[in-house]
Amino acid sequence: METDDSVPAGTAAATSGLILLTLASGQFLMALDSSVMNVSIATVAADLGTTVIGIQSAITFYTLVMSSLMITGGKIGEILGRKRAFAIGCVIYGTGSLTTALSPDLTVLLIGWSVLEGVGAALIMPAIVALIASNFDRGARPRAYGLVAAAGAIAVALGPLIGGTLTTYASWRWVFAGEVLIVGAILVLTRRMADVPGDRSARLDLVGTALSALGLGLIVFGTIRSGTWGFVNPKPDAPDWLGLSPVIWLILAGGLALLGFTAWERRQRDAGRPILFDPALLRNDVLRGGLVSFLFQYVVLAGTFFTVPLFLSVALGLSAVETGVRMLPLSLALLATALGIPKLLPAMSPRLVVRAGFLSICVGVVWLAAALELGTGPEVITWPMILAGLGIGALASQLGSVTVSSVPDERSDEVGGVQNSVMFLGSSIGTALAGAVLIATLTTSFLAGVRDDPAVPDDLVTQAEAELTGGVPFVSDDQLAAALDGAGVAADVADAIVADNAAARIDGLRSALALLALIAMVALFAARGIPNRQPGAAPSGRHRPGDPTPPAA
Repeated sequence: METDDSVPAGTAAATSGLILLTLASGQFLMALDSSVMNVSIATVAADLGTTVIGIQSAITFYTLVMSSLMITGGKIGEILGRKRAFAIGCVIYGTGSLTTALSPDLTVLLIGWSVLEGVGAALIMPAIVALIASNFDRGARPRAYGLVAAAGAIAVALGPLIGGTLTTYASWRWVFAGEVLIVGAILVLTRRMADVPGDRSARLDLVGTALSALGLGLIVFGTIRSGTWGFVNPKPDAPDWLGLSPVIWLILAGGLALLGFTAWERRQRDAGRPILFDPALLRNDVLRGGLVSFLFQYVVLAGTFFTVPLFLSVALGLSAVETGVRMLPLSLALLATALGIPKLLPAMSPRLVVRAGFLSICVGVVWLAAALELGTGPEVITWPMILAGLGIGALASQLGSVTVSSVPDERSDEVGGVQNSVMFLGSSIGTALAGAVLIATLTTSFLAGVRDDPAVPDDLVTQAEAELTGGVPFVSDDQLAAALDGAGVAADVADAIVADNAAARIDGLRSALALLALIAMVALFAARGIPNRQPGAAPSGRHRPGDPTPPAA
């Protein structure tokens, strides 16, 4: 951060620390909302007199509002000023949290959580990226971005623990009431931030806003629904559009809307009219490399946070609190490398760090896939998750700084919007891919198991094959045993089916983890777009291959 020479070093460091704490708290809060209620859906639904599907729809709509408006939120920050946009976003978000905490029914919950919190997050998250650029010089940015990214990843890991604890021992409403208090503290600390004045002469490109929101919204929604509807071929009882799943049509329509968005933005730019995002920025090799690595990072991260908790909570029957505790080693390892690498190895090649991070994730996930077998306990995830956490932290320590520092600071709002859009797109893809592979393998393995099991009668096998073609649900042994008992299945047959399902569950988890490891391996090669030095950090002198060129306006 730029400081006056007359300001004591200790005071400047304390101010920088408070700013970093403020921004990291904002990122933590935004990420927390995407995972904190997943373990409490049934409780919330019962409290509000609605269905589980209704609460899941609220969670989905929150993600849609936030991701579709992210680019627009970055532009609003450029117009109003990053600090002002951040503060306004916090006020809107806090109002949404309070509304959610007091909601008497699903409609009010949707307004508070899905709409108000989603709009607030769309202003806050791009502003966080831009405020780091305006408050920290390029040498300090890797550590700043690393801590902020780590705060978000830790929130995803701790979300089930926090949500499960409060729902079990108090009420789910205290989660959102607590968010109001955190937002208030963030607003108090915001006044210490430096800011770049907004460009009040700029205007919001309304057509570009509509096209970007439509395109991103359709793609993210289609990806989210792929597990329920099928990606290309519709699942049984799913909608059927011209013989195909709606998902493929939604994603294609979203892609066409984004193509229209880029064409419109080029036309507006060439005519000298206001634009939302300049597509020419994507010709920047360093920025493009950073965004691609961001996409891979969040695909693997979301897939891991989807798969491992399923193993702990469903296969092993751990509570939400116990599941959260078991995920803590990943969070601690992530924080250690996100902060430690910039501090201890500030001159380390970003490309080397990013590749080492993806390799560490790959090894950790492969280790876990190999270690999973019937009868293993929760301790089996500890060392694999530490390795994965070290890798995720390594990525967090570099990628945010690489993307933002690859362009002039005044373009950081645009980069912040696109970076967060890529993040949500990657998260949606990672969850959908892991879920699809898990269920497909579980179904194939389970049906093959009961078909070959002499304890299961042929008529029951035929019935299972007819009723489970759309996918075998991922349920615990107790849930399956209760369902079989309710269906009048003989005890010895039920025991055999439960055993077959348990083995198939492990096969499904292994397949999902193997896919994530493969994606992490592919990301090793995609990371060649990451420079050997942080943009702007290369000393004067001969330009080395792989070093970033100075950013152009």
